[in-house]
Amino acid sequence: MNLTAVLIDDEISNLKGLEQKLGKLFPDLEILQTFQKPENAIQYLNTQQPDIVFLDIEMPRINGFELLSQLNEINFQVIFITAYSEYAIEAFKQNAIDYVLKPIDDADLVLAINKAVTFITTKENTQNNHKLVNLLTNTLSKNNKIIIQTVNGTSFIPQEEVLHLEGYKGYTKFHLINNTTIVSSYNLGKFEKVLSSIFFKCHKSHIINLEKVRHFDNEGYIVLDNSYRVPISKANKKNIFRAVLKL
Repeated sequence: MNLTAVLIDDEISNLKGLEQKLGKLFPDLEILQTFQKPENAIQYLNTQQPDIVFLDIEMPRINGFELLSQLNEINFQVIFITAYSEYAIEAFKQNAIDYVLKPIDDADLVLAINKAVTFITTKENTQNNHKLVNLLTNTLSKNNKIIIQTVNGTSFIPQEEVLHLEGYKGYTKFHLINNTTIVSSYNLGKFEKVLSSIFFKCHKSHIINLEKVRHFDNEGYIVLDNSYRVPISKANKKNIFRAVLKL
């Protein structure tokens, strides 16, 4: 099986060292690109995605976690290259995320890559991405993006681009300001816990972005941007007026 990889590390010596090790241990692994600047890596990964990304965590300006949060989708396996403390490493272990400690040991690198290959070639790939999303969600608490796991991968959507979240047969449908939708495999309650204060649950199956409210009509609906209508429960009618006025 021919696989592809991208290497990201702000230190050129680390990139060259890892590239040499991969060439020796996995000669069939095609290295598509190497990046010292996280910004360039983000631009590349938003247009092309390899099978595996080797990602340094501690980088200036944008660390490894923040880099992942700025991608439109994650359809690859991540192997973190890190000098993190044992506390952080334990978090990776619990989330089954691949990692290799610096300085890189050949045996550890082989184990991590073999594990990634197993995920790629089996149905465990989806489960592993779920665990990566959970780790990112917990780590990037200050980030203003919603991490949305879908059947096609993982999306990172700025909260201000979301008009409305709709509970839908155990799933969550995101209605965006550009009139597109994204359906997540998680239920509405999962997202209710992580949304910022600009969101309000106006109905048991609906959460709206208060900044997008344009009109209350007499038929029990809220009108958002793009003339989008959402039902509101009687119990929440007074509360939502107060919430909009507080913005």
